[in-house]
Amino acid sequence: MALPASALASVRRTCSSGTRGFTLIEVMVVVAIIGILAAIGMPAYSDYIRRSELPEAFSTLASQRVAMEQYYQDNRQYGTNTCGEGKIKFSDQPATGAKFSYACKLSGNNGNQAYTLTATGTSGHTKGHDYTLNEAGEQGTTQFKGAVTSKACWLKRGTEC
Repeated sequence: MALPASALASVRRTCSSGTRGFTLIEVMVVVAIIGILAAIGMPAYSDYIRRSELPEAFSTLASQRVAMEQYYQDNRQYGTNTCGEGKIKFSDQPATGAKFSYACKLSGNNGNQAYTLTATGTSGHTKGHDYTLNEAGEQGTTQFKGAVTSKACWLKRGTEC
């Protein structure tokens, strides 16, 4: 027994109109997947940006150590009152673009035979990072990701040297 033509047309219209678009459940599943990916990706991206800003401190400390050693070769001391008697520049970055501030402290028997260079994070992802370098070339991390530490290396990624 065959259906009349008018009934068949009515069935076709109903079936074809029901298959358009997405259901609410499908949309919610997609939104949930995007949320999970964002929750995983954002911390990883933030850590990547932080690690890309740390080499500024490492290169500046290393170059300032070279300058201090050159000053020592000429004067047989690292300075009488200040490191290199003010001839050593401790920040070669413009004040608006620097991610670290730099300092030098003289020490030793006569107060001028040893020094410690320090880089302290000042902005963005570098806040909470402090690195040191002394006349013996010993690297140190005193603060990493906001936590106080005393590692004998420059921490970049994890908490172990």
